[in-house]
Amino acid sequence: MFAEIKGLNEECGVFAVWGHKDAAQITYYGLHSLQHRGQEGAGIVVTDGEQLSVHKGMGLVNEVFRPEDLTLLHGKGAIGHVRYATAGGGGFANVQPLLFRSQRGGLALAHNGNLVNANNLKHQLEGQGSIFQSTSDTEVLAHLIKRSGYYTLEDQLKNALSMLKGAYAFAVMNETQLMVALDPNGLRPLSIGRLGDAYVVASETCAFDIIGAEYERDVQPGELVIIDDNGLRSERFVSSQPRAICSMEYVYFARPDSNVDGVNVHTARKNLGKQLAYEAPVEADVVTGVPDSSISAAIGYAEQTGIPYELGLIKNRYVGRTFIQPSQELREQGVKMKLSAVRGVVEGKRVVMIDDSIVRGTTSRRIVRMLREAGAKEVHVRISSPPIKNPCFYGIDTSTTEELIASNHSIEEMRDMMGADTLAFLSTEGLMEGIGRDSLEPNCGQCLACFTGQYPTEIYADTLHPHAKV
Repeated sequence: MFAEIKGLNEECGVFAVWGHKDAAQITYYGLHSLQHRGQEGAGIVVTDGEQLSVHKGMGLVNEVFRPEDLTLLHGKGAIGHVRYATAGGGGFANVQPLLFRSQRGGLALAHNGNLVNANNLKHQLEGQGSIFQSTSDTEVLAHLIKRSGYYTLEDQLKNALSMLKGAYAFAVMNETQLMVALDPNGLRPLSIGRLGDAYVVASETCAFDIIGAEYERDVQPGELVIIDDNGLRSERFVSSQPRAICSMEYVYFARPDSNVDGVNVHTARKNLGKQLAYEAPVEADVVTGVPDSSISAAIGYAEQTGIPYELGLIKNRYVGRTFIQPSQELREQGVKMKLSAVRGVVEGKRVVMIDDSIVRGTTSRRIVRMLREAGAKEVHVRISSPPIKNPCFYGIDTSTTEELIASNHSIEEMRDMMGADTLAFLSTEGLMEGIGRDSLEPNCGQCLACFTGQYPTEIYADTLHPHAKV
């Protein structure tokens, strides 16, 4: 997928359904709509009321599941997961949902996010005799549940969740219940919908559209939602903290047709482009966006400036996602295979190239070069987010300052390195203004840690990479 070039990847997407006779099939379609959140593995666990069944594997959703696989997954409830490896790395053992069996029945877990105290908890659990089957921090929750001492799964889960720190949107299921929970800061999105008499839960609301479900509400920070044959009810497992939803959901990760905490993603990105035009105008002939996540911002920038928006860059959708090779020469060729500059649009023109973020800077440099090779007279790079200067410990694969170009170079140095005529980023104030969340909480209820270095949770020492700075 194009995310391999872009340089930012998030851990995963979660989908769940309860009370539908075709739960596995519904989950399959839900995972399809969340494919952009993870392309390394996918899985579904279903319950028929008596036992849990699982099918999962490495690859895209349509590679993991064949029609005959879905026909073997009978049940009224299901949880599904698409994964991009961050914490714990890749491999089949880390593909979710994780399924555990015991004398008291089965337990399936799916998780979006990253636990900042996972290593600390693992050391404690291993000291008490736990043996981990994967390197995923998700497995920590299963061990905490079984060691809680409480009798019901609900009480076990509430006790276990209260020990976790970091970002998490969990879907937990046994034979007779589905439970979903969101961390106290609400760092990750999680929504509830209805499909007839069935309940559905998803990381993004776009998953509801593909299955014909109606959005009902978001899971609240610190909330545990229990769904079974008697309906839905809500409990709190910890008092909520100030909301700090990940700003990059609006900037890059979520699909444009999703609403994240009540804000439409396309509208937010378009407003970010308008705000960027207000803060960093430039004389030019055309505006173009880097597909796909920057298109909305590019449209906003063009509308605000009056400069025509054009398709100056085209994405090739039929290139295998494993094409990129380790050598520099083949990486360069890989970008050209995935992106093409439209000579008829950019030749002899002053081009404003809108991108949503810069992580390592290598891709931006290649795209600027590509536009120049196609005849662009000038290339002005505008970024619809602030410089990413700090690592993320909540489920995005930027764990060190060493790999972040903005952490080690000035804007002028970055401009020179990528060969652009000018370079400008959106301010953090402009980011909050553009997204437009109606919130009285600090930072408009958003996490800005990758821009400002102010983390909404404690960061444990054993979470830090040797080169990370907090």
